[in-house]
Amino acid sequence: MEQSVVEQGIVEPKIIRTHRNSISAQAVLNGEIKGLKRILPFLGPAFIAAVAYLDPGNFATNITAGSKYGYLLLWVIAGSNLMAVLIQSLSAKLGIATGRNLPEVARERFPKGVSFFLWIQSELVIIATDLAEFIGAALGLYLLFNIPMLPAALITVVGSFAILELQRRGYRSLEAGIAAMVLIVVLAFAFQVIVAQPDIGSVAAGIFTPRFEGVDSILLAAGILGATVMPHAIYLHSSLTQSRVVGVDEAEKKQIFKLEFIDIMIAMIIAGAVNMAMVIVAAALFFKNGLVVEDLGVAFTQFGHLAGPVTAISFGLALLIAGLSSSSVGTMAGDVVMQGFINKRINLYLRRAITTLPPLVIIFLGVNPTKALVMSQVILSFGIAFALIPLVIFTSNRQLMGGLVNHRITAVLGWIVSGLVVSLNLFLVFEMIT
Repeated sequence: MEQSVVEQGIVEPKIIRTHRNSISAQAVLNGEIKGLKRILPFLGPAFIAAVAYLDPGNFATNITAGSKYGYLLLWVIAGSNLMAVLIQSLSAKLGIATGRNLPEVARERFPKGVSFFLWIQSELVIIATDLAEFIGAALGLYLLFNIPMLPAALITVVGSFAILELQRRGYRSLEAGIAAMVLIVVLAFAFQVIVAQPDIGSVAAGIFTPRFEGVDSILLAAGILGATVMPHAIYLHSSLTQSRVVGVDEAEKKQIFKLEFIDIMIAMIIAGAVNMAMVIVAAALFFKNGLVVEDLGVAFTQFGHLAGPVTAISFGLALLIAGLSSSSVGTMAGDVVMQGFINKRINLYLRRAITTLPPLVIIFLGVNPTKALVMSQVILSFGIAFALIPLVIFTSNRQLMGGLVNHRITAVLGWIVSGLVVSLNLFLVFEMIT
């Protein structure tokens, strides 16, 4: 029956696929599916959001941290990952409890002028984020194939449009595509860790022993922590869960959140492991040999010298894939914030075309890619408070959230994390300016 309906052109294939997943999810909620299979219909949203934690900006920060201080700051990444789990779970919970995403809730509860301001700043932040991701993908092409940056950027445009096409085919296709790209990045860094042969004892000490070595290490740690929370990932995650599986009552919504939380844990553990792997590889190869590497192009070259061309290629491939996947996710987030804050929407492909202009201009002007990545992270820092603080406010509102309202401890942790992240980003901006 479904096939004939599709053939007649009455229902698009992506609607059929959504329906099938809803049937599977409902079977789980009804207790008809047991064991590990219960998780499958709920996997996916967190993997799309987690791409934001693997963008090229993270590459630059982590490689610098490992080459300067070895395994010293691994504990900072571990702590950052715990913060990410909390924040992304709050975002997912908001979508599940209300059936609306964060920008939509903000539009309903804030004055019109405030919503418009939030939309403008979020668009600027997403453009800055997209700049980092776009330049990272183009740099990956340049390093791998020696393609000049401008032609590499144009190829990146084509690649990002291809990924967006997956969204038109349905969210399951998009989730599968993004998960496959994340898997490539995971395998690339797993290979690099094996080749680098790090000191396991030093790795364990770095993860479980909080310490610093001078003011510069504190600044770098602040950079890692401050770049943990991505505003567009917060906006997007609430959108990904708002209508994916809809609970008819409080009991079902709580069950959905418990299963989505497993999705969040898996995705964040993978993202955290990859970020740790970046530091570990840089420590085992660069720090061990007395090299301080703060440029991704230099990192690629040194990987080739110290660990062979295959290792360098795996690094360049991971950078390319991370840039492509995260740039597409940024475009999706832009669509969410525009629709949510001001109830307007433009074609996703037109949005993608518009957001490619700033990176193309910067590449055309010959700006150093790594410096552009750093500057984009500074701009991004301004937007974190405007996403994180409303998120904690809304998820702590019992009238809005019902049975999924934050517990007292969760609310306290949310405010502590918000204060820490916002303070660190303001500190980083001040340091950058002065």
